[in-house]
Amino acid sequence: MAVIETLDDFYKRLDLKPPPSTRYGKEAGHFNVYPRAGICRSAAPLNRRDFYKISFVIGEGRFHFTDRTVEIDKPVIILSSPNLPYSWEKSSEIQEGYFCLFNDAFLDNHNNHNRKDILHESPLCSPILDPLFFVNEQQQERLHYLFKLMLSEMDSEYPYKYDLLRHYLYVMVHETMKMRSAETWVKHSSGNARLTALFIELLERQFPIDSPEHILQLRTAQDFASRLNVHANHLNRAVKEVTGKTTTEHISERITVEARALLKHANWSVAEIAYSLGFEYPAYFNNFFKKHTSSTPGAFRTSDV
Repeated sequence: MAVIETLDDFYKRLDLKPPPSTRYGKEAGHFNVYPRAGICRSAAPLNRRDFYKISFVIGEGRFHFTDRTVEIDKPVIILSSPNLPYSWEKSSEIQEGYFCLFNDAFLDNHNNHNRKDILHESPLCSPILDPLFFVNEQQQERLHYLFKLMLSEMDSEYPYKYDLLRHYLYVMVHETMKMRSAETWVKHSSGNARLTALFIELLERQFPIDSPEHILQLRTAQDFASRLNVHANHLNRAVKEVTGKTTTEHISERITVEARALLKHANWSVAEIAYSLGFEYPAYFNNFFKKHTSSTPGAFRTSDV
């Protein structure tokens, strides 16, 4: 099975105390917040998680992702989702800032659809966006303020404090998204833009693959076009116009990202990975992976990349 760190695993690894059990379950969802000082003492494993995490990092180190490593030498905020395998390795003793963690149930506990739109536009739900944002002094002040509000509210006896914390969380996501340049926003002002957004969302719903028995269902432009009730040529034109890439390129890139993650973090055989990604034969997967990475699955699995 792929290695996925659960909330329980997280608390045990860092020797932290979870919130009261009444707020730690499927019905109410889970939320917690901490200052980083004294907690981020060792390297975190390169795993997926079954929760979301927003980290405001003040301190030097490296964020490791499946396909890259980012050197951190100035304050940064990272919005990580359960789909994102990553790890943190500190390179300085001074580690400050804050982090909060929450799960889908905490978000779903609020039924206002409009409030979830910003999440779908953010790296918390959209893997095509960079999850890292370096912050300036003014942005640091706002993030400090929001995290301090969260910490204070966690200790309060206010009966609706988790609703308030959810509001603070959305404000934080808004503040982070304001750091994006205007050019990076996808404007859903046309039919092609809306169709492309639906295609990207449908593509992402298939991941992560958590079991060899979980077989990828949609693998071709025709598969997606049929599901979206449009002609494949129309879908291709729309996606190409909006993103500059074809549907096939998007699908291949996403399968390649998942293949890399499974090869590094799952103990499945190459054949099991091939079948789970929808390849009829392992040889087809080998050819696909080498075409897109210049490496065979076996060589990539044993490499230090």
